[in-house]
Amino acid sequence: MKRAFYLLAVMCGMFISPQVFAQQPADSLLTSATLQECIRYAIAHQPVIRQSLLDEAITDRTVKSKLADWYPQINLDYNIQHYMELPTSIFGGNPTKVGVANTSTAQFGLNQNIFTRDLLLATNTAKEVRKQSRQTTMRNQIDLVADVSKAYYDVLLTAEQIKVLNEDITRLERSLKDANNQYASGVVDKIDAKRATISLNNARAQQKSARELLTAKQAYLKQLMGYPANSGDVPLVQDSSSLAAQVTGDDTLLVADYKNRIEYQLLETQQSLQQANVKYNKWSYLPTVSAFVNYAFAYQSADFGKLYSNDYPNSLLGLKLSLPIFQGGKRVHNIRMAEMQLQRTQWDFAALRSQINSQYAQAMATYRSNYNDYLTLKENVQMAKDVYDMLQLQYKEGIKTYLDVLISETDLRTAQLNFYNSMYQVLSSRIDLQKALGTLTANY
Repeated sequence: MKRAFYLLAVMCGMFISPQVFAQQPADSLLTSATLQECIRYAIAHQPVIRQSLLDEAITDRTVKSKLADWYPQINLDYNIQHYMELPTSIFGGNPTKVGVANTSTAQFGLNQNIFTRDLLLATNTAKEVRKQSRQTTMRNQIDLVADVSKAYYDVLLTAEQIKVLNEDITRLERSLKDANNQYASGVVDKIDAKRATISLNNARAQQKSARELLTAKQAYLKQLMGYPANSGDVPLVQDSSSLAAQVTGDDTLLVADYKNRIEYQLLETQQSLQQANVKYNKWSYLPTVSAFVNYAFAYQSADFGKLYSNDYPNSLLGLKLSLPIFQGGKRVHNIRMAEMQLQRTQWDFAALRSQINSQYAQAMATYRSNYNDYLTLKENVQMAKDVYDMLQLQYKEGIKTYLDVLISETDLRTAQLNFYNSMYQVLSSRIDLQKALGTLTANY
C-alpha cells in the first residue's frame, strides 16, 4: 500500500508539474526590443501594473464576498456548562434549587436574507465597481505606455547622436592627420593642427558625456519596463529611419473627444456609483426582512457521565422585519449629502472637460511647433553636409582655409545633433498629443 501511494503521488506530480510551470510567467530577457516588445514586456512586468491587476482581483473577491450574503447563512453554537451551585428560585415564599448541575446545548441556525439595502446596493453596483477597477488598471497602463515610449525614443536617439559624434571624431582624426602632413611638408603652419586637435578633444569629451547619459537613460528605461537591473542594456533594434517614418503631419488634423479619455470614462463610472449611493440612502426607509430556522439539541443531567444520555431538543422558525422609525433626521441628512455629492460630480465633469481642452490645445501647439522645427532641421542637415563636402574639396585644392573646413564640420555636427533632438521632441510631443486625444491605448 505504501509503495502504491508513492507511485500514485509521483504520477500526479508528473502530470501536474508541466501545467503549473507552464502557467508561471517566464522572466526571460529580450533578444531584440522593438517599441511594441518593450511595451508588452513593461505591461507584463512593471510592479505598478502587477499591483493594479491584484487590485482588480481583490475588488472582484470583495464584490463576491458582499454578494455571498444572499445565500443562506448557517451557524452552529455549542456550549457545555457545570453549575457549582444550582440557581435558586422562590416558590410560595420558599427558596428552591432548580435545574440540574450539568447542561449542554448545540444549536443550528439558518438565516436567509430576503431584503436588505446593503445587499441591494452590492447587487446593483457590482458591475460598475469591477468596471472602475479595470479602468484604473487601464489608466495606469496608458501612463506606462507613454512613459516607456518616450524613454525608448530617448535611448534610441541618444545612441544615434553617439553615432554622429563617432563619425565626427573619425573626420576630425582624418583632418588632424592631413593637417600634420601638410605641416610636415611646410605647406601650412602649426595653427591648423592645433585647431584640429582642439576640435577633436571637444568631440571626444562630448562623446564621453553622451555615453554616460545613454547609460542613465538605459537604466531609466529598464526601471519603467520592470527589466532586471543586473542584466545588460535593453537591445533596441529600431533605427532613426524607422522612427522618421513615424513622423507625419496627420495627427494635426485630429480633434479631441472627451469620451475617448480614460479619465472621463472613470468619472462616468464614479457618477454611476454616486447615483447608486443616492438610491441606497433613500432605501433606508425600507424595512430589512429575513427568515430564520433554529434547531437546538439540549442535554441535561445531574450526573456528568450521563450528560449526553437524554436529549430535550427544541426548534423554531420565523420571519424578522426590522424598520427604524425615528433616527433624529439622520436619514434625511444622509440623502441630502449623497445628492450634493452627485451634484459635485457634475462640476468634476466641467473641470475635466476644461482640463482636456487645455491639454489638447497645448499638446497640439507643441507638436506642430516641434514638427515644424523637425522639417527645418532635417533640411539643415543636408545643406550642412553639402557645405562641408564642398569646403573639404576646396581646402584640398588650396582655395579655402582650414578654418573654413572646421567651421563647416562643426556646423554639420551641430545640425545632425539638433536634428536628432528635434526628432525626439516631435515623437515625444506626438505621444502627449495622442494621450490628450485619448487615442493612446495599452493594446499591444
